[in-house]
Amino acid sequence: MTKGSINVSVENIFPLIKKFLYSDHEIFLRELISNGTDATLKLKHLTSIGESKSEYGNPILEVKIDKEGKKLHIIDQGLGMTAEEVEKYINQVAFSGAEEFLNKYEDSAKDSGIIGHFGLGFYSAFMVAEKVEIITKSHTGADAAHWSCDGSPEFTLEKSDKDTRGTEIILHIAEDSTEFLEESRIRELLNKYNKFMPIPIKFGTKEINDPEFTPQTTTDEEGKETTEPHKQITVDDIINNPNPAWTKQPTELEEQNYKDFYRELYPMQFEEPLFNIHLNVDYPFNLTGILYFPKMTNDMNMQKDKIQLYQNQVFVTDNVEGIVPEFLTMLRGVIDSPDIPLNVSRSYLQADGAVKKISSYITRKVADKLKSLFNANREDFEAKWDDIKIVIEYGMLSEEKFFEKADAFALYPTVDGKFFTYDELFNKIKANQTDKDDKLVILYASNKDQQHSYIESAKAKGYEVLMLDSPIVSHLIQKLESTKENISFARVDGDHIDNLIKKEETAISKLSDEQKTELDTLLKDVIPSEKFAVQLEAMDSDASPFIITQPEFMRRMKEMQATGGGGMNMFGNMPEMYNLIVNTNSELVGEILGTKTKKKQERLINQSLDLARLSQGLLKGEELTNFIKRSYDMIK
Repeated sequence: MTKGSINVSVENIFPLIKKFLYSDHEIFLRELISNGTDATLKLKHLTSIGESKSEYGNPILEVKIDKEGKKLHIIDQGLGMTAEEVEKYINQVAFSGAEEFLNKYEDSAKDSGIIGHFGLGFYSAFMVAEKVEIITKSHTGADAAHWSCDGSPEFTLEKSDKDTRGTEIILHIAEDSTEFLEESRIRELLNKYNKFMPIPIKFGTKEINDPEFTPQTTTDEEGKETTEPHKQITVDDIINNPNPAWTKQPTELEEQNYKDFYRELYPMQFEEPLFNIHLNVDYPFNLTGILYFPKMTNDMNMQKDKIQLYQNQVFVTDNVEGIVPEFLTMLRGVIDSPDIPLNVSRSYLQADGAVKKISSYITRKVADKLKSLFNANREDFEAKWDDIKIVIEYGMLSEEKFFEKADAFALYPTVDGKFFTYDELFNKIKANQTDKDDKLVILYASNKDQQHSYIESAKAKGYEVLMLDSPIVSHLIQKLESTKENISFARVDGDHIDNLIKKEETAISKLSDEQKTELDTLLKDVIPSEKFAVQLEAMDSDASPFIITQPEFMRRMKEMQATGGGGMNMFGNMPEMYNLIVNTNSELVGEILGTKTKKKQERLINQSLDLARLSQGLLKGEELTNFIKRSYDMIK
């Protein structure tokens, strides 16, 4: 038997491991199973090139709980180690970076998750164990070795009678970590971190129907049939899927395979995904994965943290911001890359050159897929637009390269259910919706019901009205106005339609300048100036007498601020202000002006104003109650 000290000059390295390496100690199981998987896959490679003295066979990993003995076993059938290799890899290499670790990470290690960075993965066992044993036998046939350490730098190393290839790690669980002796807790961790490991993982046994047994049916004298029960057999409970869909080539998978895998990832998600994007690249970095577009709502915050990040089929995190472009964090699925470090801080990841390349690749791949889906079946793409638009619009805002590609598939739906690409829309409305200053005005609505009368006024002129109702639409149209040449967007209720798209011809007012001055004074005496800015306009005589609009700029700034950015706080704090456009050619307006009594004038003005407010959904509470009562009184 050999006794000695681990090659580390710092006596308190073990307490530091326990305290700082991870804020969540559960990670130890992922580390130890990853080591066992690596040992098994390395053996597979050595066997394939004739460098191993033993057959590869069908190796598995096994996790066993000995609750009575307070022990947790992790057993692999991989390479194994000789005593010399234990001395080298466990006692020396693992701690070659210990001094650097202490100097660099003592204060920040808890946040950094730095075990794998210094080859300390095995020693994560000491976060939950007061003593750790390794019993191992090399694939070369050398004597088996038994290493033991009680969490101090002291260890023992002796021969073992283990006669099968591989490594067994035995954790003597500490008193403060007995949760890791519960079957439900270990099963939860295996399902979280190791669900798709490339080597089968056994965790206990289970009863299943014997597939080779066929139940016999017998009939008694009365003709009653009885079928004997299924014969049960006990089999290993393999808790993982070693060959998940993303590890296969797209040519090997049918549409149903993708749907089945989505169900495997999200067993509690009952809606089918709309479509998927299979990622597969080996240069200039390695990356595989499958992303799914689920049905979206307009709530951008509820969707995130559904993409799972793996490194060689080992789960790393479902917080993928900085790795996946932010607009795609609303998608679901899996990304797997050996080029993403397993144990590093988020700030390190976001600054990593490989990670930045991965992010731009995913952006490009998603854009290309959306374009191909649009080209292959436009009708289907249009049908799904409402469910995916929030992701595409967010991408157009946040990723310049995505914005450039989006002209090929981003859609602009109209209130009548037609869909245009930007170029199609431009060509459709250019002749009719260009104003006297040669600027193309794109009209849009955000609510068909609330803005119905304004939409109808625009359609009466032959104008197209888009239906843009996502929460970030104000940001998007601002981006389009600054990028596309000589265009502006105007919401249909932003002004009278003739003012939204000003042509050369203007209607002539029936009122003289004196009458207009008199009317202006009369209106301003009755209408509260802190809420409404009165504008006299000469319009068609059959147009509404009073029209309430909200200035485009002010409303847009407030909307942009409400969804992040787009102006200083001043816009959010300003009270709601509206324009009141009064049609000087309206018969009712002429009647107001011609009415002799002040009281009747005020009644007509208030009634007309309230009707305009009612059409905009601005009449509420006591004011609405009074309006209804007054209206009934008028028709008595």
